[in-house]
Amino acid sequence: MGMKRSEKLKGKKKAAARKRDYLRYGIIAAAGVAVIAIVLFFLLNFAGAKAGDTVSVFYIGTLDNGTVFDSNENKTPLVFTVGAHTVIPGFEDAVIGMSNGQVKTVHIPADKAYGQYQSDLVRTVNRSVFPAGTLPETGMYYSVRNPADGSTNVVKVLNVTRDTVTIDQNHMLAGQNLTFMIRLAAITQGT
Repeated sequence: MGMKRSEKLKGKKKAAARKRDYLRYGIIAAAGVAVIAIVLFFLLNFAGAKAGDTVSVFYIGTLDNGTVFDSNENKTPLVFTVGAHTVIPGFEDAVIGMSNGQVKTVHIPADKAYGQYQSDLVRTVNRSVFPAGTLPETGMYYSVRNPADGSTNVVKVLNVTRDTVTIDQNHMLAGQNLTFMIRLAAITQGT
């Protein structure tokens, strides 16, 4: 009779050990599935922006002295396709690799922004390039038509005489290093 009890006890212990092993294996398997699910979630939802993707961003642009020159915070996001070259190169480069919700501050040198200031873009032109009835004022910006090719350019008036106007065709931020705080709001993957 003592032997049967001992064998029953051993059997119960083996059964309990198997249950613990099954429970342990189940926990390990569940943890593995959870890790795979988390990795897939991050890969699918936090993949960085790349060429061909359309992104929506909010930004605040400042000059070296801290002056804010542009911002779309609390407004409509800027939407563009990465690689389409519709924004300045340094801005586009900064967005590459960003994920949804990510915020980044980036310093963009003039060469990757609106270029260096070019003194050869300062010219004296006949007042007739301005629309009839327009009285150009020094320091103001105007859209003028280029009679040579019909294109429209934004220019700054530097000097006005009776017959001529000295204009600056450089972008108003030419020669400026820029800093942008960028928040990526959405990525639509390209095809």
